[in-house]
Amino acid sequence: MKLFKKRKPWVSLQDEVFIPEDYSEIGEPTGAKIENEIVGNQDLSRIFKDTESMGLQEILDWFDAHSKEFDKSTYVINTDDGHALESLFHHDPQLIINRMPLNRIRHLNTFLNKANEALVDDGYLWCHSRTSRLKKEIILKTHPGAWGKIIYCFHYLWHRVFAKLKITRWFYMWVTKGKNRTYSRVELLGRMYRAGFDVVDERFHKGEFFILGRKFRAPIWDDDPTCGALVKLNRVGYKGNMIGVYKFRTMHSYSEYLQPYMLEHEGLQKGGKFAGDYRVNFLGKALRKSWLDELPMLINVLKGQMKLVGVRPLSRHYFSLYSPEMQDLHVSVKPGLLPPFYYEDKSPETIEDVQASEKRYIEAYHKHPFATDWRYFWGTVGNILFKHKRSH
Repeated sequence: MKLFKKRKPWVSLQDEVFIPEDYSEIGEPTGAKIENEIVGNQDLSRIFKDTESMGLQEILDWFDAHSKEFDKSTYVINTDDGHALESLFHHDPQLIINRMPLNRIRHLNTFLNKANEALVDDGYLWCHSRTSRLKKEIILKTHPGAWGKIIYCFHYLWHRVFAKLKITRWFYMWVTKGKNRTYSRVELLGRMYRAGFDVVDERFHKGEFFILGRKFRAPIWDDDPTCGALVKLNRVGYKGNMIGVYKFRTMHSYSEYLQPYMLEHEGLQKGGKFAGDYRVNFLGKALRKSWLDELPMLINVLKGQMKLVGVRPLSRHYFSLYSPEMQDLHVSVKPGLLPPFYYEDKSPETIEDVQASEKRYIEAYHKHPFATDWRYFWGTVGNILFKHKRSH
């Protein structure tokens, strides 16, 4: 075990009085838990056993007292510099523990990607952060009434809006130096998956959010995650070509990387969508009910990548859930803004129902393209206006 240069860890003890012992957030109780995994790392097993009921400061103190007893392949670090991890590349670490909160790291994606590249295959990264929801609760409890809501409004605009928009992000980073940023639980999990980590444990210790990731693939370096109001999502298009589909954001940032995690721990509900999809934010629910989130896809229609009626443009992961036959059929037509199952009276309850609905449409379309799209368009419009079918 080696310890990087030691700095005073950032812990806002003044906030702890407002955090209940059993603090949790939607989705965390049903998320990954290490008790359900086979962990061969003795240091990791000991850490979870000995620190189970501790708060953040107690855990950090425990590391101070016991880290010298760890195996030489376990590295306890305290850094906000991802490039500093390059010094571990030839030491084959099996476990990296970062004392520094993730929201204090300026280039978080770089840090996570470098941690992945430093670790051996199936190696572990254990890290922590304070979530945006807890920060909200702390602000509102510290400043009750209208004043607290005003303070939180400014906090949200600064840390959640200015920090995300391209036109203001440079100013935010210049002022804050990337310190004390605000991330939702969903965004932190999504960033872990983007960096090639399968999250095998997530839990709150008296408010602080701890994540354990296991390296299962190489990190993603060459994509461009979108965090603004208008997002461009990679989807499977005509003939299997990938297209960038435009939508108004309805989910937390980095939600698109969490599809495998959602499928494993939440499963699918009626209609083939993820059950209890906590990735959708408050504004997103309203946008979906009004169909406004779909409007930017008209850009794809004008670009010739989509048409008004057609199969849904699917993510790679969701596309992989289709049968081989339906995968071939799906890419034989352009995707559409209005999917076939909104035309039918009975809504699909399973992913198999969704595929059956698309198959009926595709087979009809191949025989009579114009007539099929004309019939499906007006039937869908009627269902939306008079039977109140909604985007979901």
